[in-house]
Amino acid sequence: MRSSTRREFLGQATATLASVGWLAQNQGKAQAADERPRLKVAAIITEFSYRSHAHVILENFLKPYLFNGEWTDSGCDVVAMYIDQFPEGRDMARGVSAEFGIPIYATIGEAVRAGGKELGVDGVLSIAEHGDYPHNELGQQMYPRKRFFDEIVAVYRQSGRVAPLFNDKHLSFRWDWAREMYDTARELKIPLMAGSSVPLAERRPPQELKPGEKLARGVSIHGGGLESYDFHGLEVLQSMVESRAGGERGVESVQLLEGEKLWQAGAAGEWPVELARAAMVAELGAEAPGLKEIVTAQTGDANKVHGILACYRDGFQGTVLAIGGQNRWNFACERAGKSEPLATSFYVGPWVNRNLFKALSHAIQTHFRQRQAPFPVERTLLTTGMVDAAMHSHHEAGRVIETPHLAIEYQPVDFRAMREMGATWKLIPEGTPEPPGIDPGGRP
Repeated sequence: MRSSTRREFLGQATATLASVGWLAQNQGKAQAADERPRLKVAAIITEFSYRSHAHVILENFLKPYLFNGEWTDSGCDVVAMYIDQFPEGRDMARGVSAEFGIPIYATIGEAVRAGGKELGVDGVLSIAEHGDYPHNELGQQMYPRKRFFDEIVAVYRQSGRVAPLFNDKHLSFRWDWAREMYDTARELKIPLMAGSSVPLAERRPPQELKPGEKLARGVSIHGGGLESYDFHGLEVLQSMVESRAGGERGVESVQLLEGEKLWQAGAAGEWPVELARAAMVAELGAEAPGLKEIVTAQTGDANKVHGILACYRDGFQGTVLAIGGQNRWNFACERAGKSEPLATSFYVGPWVNRNLFKALSHAIQTHFRQRQAPFPVERTLLTTGMVDAAMHSHHEAGRVIETPHLAIEYQPVDFRAMREMGATWKLIPEGTPEPPGIDPGGRP
C-alpha cells in the first residue's frame, strides 16, 4: 500500500508540473531515496489532530515533501503508532492508520516492538505536544515526555540494543527529569535528538554568524505565550549564539519579567532595547515603530509583554522577548568590531506551522539514517533548563534564579544542510491554498 502511495504521488506531481520541466530535474532524487533500504519507524504520540505536531511531522514521513525546492522521500516507513489521546471530533490517528496501514498499538512498548518480542524499529518519534494535559503550580503543561522516554528506553534495555530517538521540543517540563533523560541516553549510547523547528527556517535577510565571533549581547523575539513559545525563542537565540568565541559554556542566571517591570529594566540598560528594535526592523522594515507601539497596536496594552533575561557564564547577555504577532521569530546580536548589529527574521512559510516542519522532518530522517543528531542535543538540554528556570522566576514575581546546574558546555555543529534556504517558497508561495489531511506537497 505505501509504495503504491509514493508512486501515485510522483505520478500526479509529474502530470501537473512536467510542463515547466521542473519535476524532471528533481524526481530522480526522490526515487533514489526510495531505492535505499527503508527504515522502520515507530511514532509515540500524545494527540494526532489537524496541525498538531504529530500531523505536521508525520505527513513528511508518509508522503514525499518539498525541502529546499526538491521533492524528498523520507526513506522511512512508519510501521507502528501509539496514541495517548483521541480527541473527539478532531482525531486523525484512526483515519491515517486505515489509509496507510499503520497499526495503532495499545502500549508504547508494543509500538516500539512493532508487535514483536523485542525492538522492531530503526527509529522512534516521540511527539508529546498537544493534548489535554494539566498544568502544574508554575503554569507548565505537564506533557508526558519523560514517561514516553522511559517506556521507549525500557524496550531498548530489554532488547539489548537501541535505535535513534527524536524527542519533540524540550526534554521535559522538569529539569531533573530532563537531565535524567540526557544522562540515560549517554549511558546507553542512544542517538538522541530534540528541539525546536524554528532554527531551521529560512532567514530573511540570509544572515550568518561566522564561527568564533565575539558576541556581547543577543535578542530573540517571538509572538507567543509563556513556556511553549519561550522555548522556541530560546532555541532561536541559542542556535545563533552557540557558535560564539569559546563555544558554549552555559548560563549562570535566568529572570522573567513582565509588563512595566520589563520596560523599566530596559530603560535601566538591563536588556538592549535598541538591539531588540533592530530585530523587529528585520521583520517589519525600517519604518517599524517602537517596541511599545508595536505591542500596543497588536494587543491593545503596552504591558502585555514579557521577557527572559539570561546571563551566561562567559559574560554574554541573552534576551528573549514575547511581542505579540503570529509566527514572529526575529533575532539580532552585537558583534565585536562591527558598528551595525546582525539582524534577521525567520520565515516559516505559508500555512502557519505546517511548512516549518518540513526542514525539521528532514533533519529527523537524517538523524535516523546517520544515527547521529545533526546538531547538539546539549543545545536543547540547556534551553530546557532555561525555560524551566524562567517559569520558576515567573512564579516568584520575577526573582533572579541562579542556575549553577546549567553549566552545560558544548561545541556547535554546522547545521546549514538541515535548514530551509528559501527555494521551497518559490513552489509554495504565500497564498497557496493549504491542503487538508496528509498532503505535505500542496500540489497545484
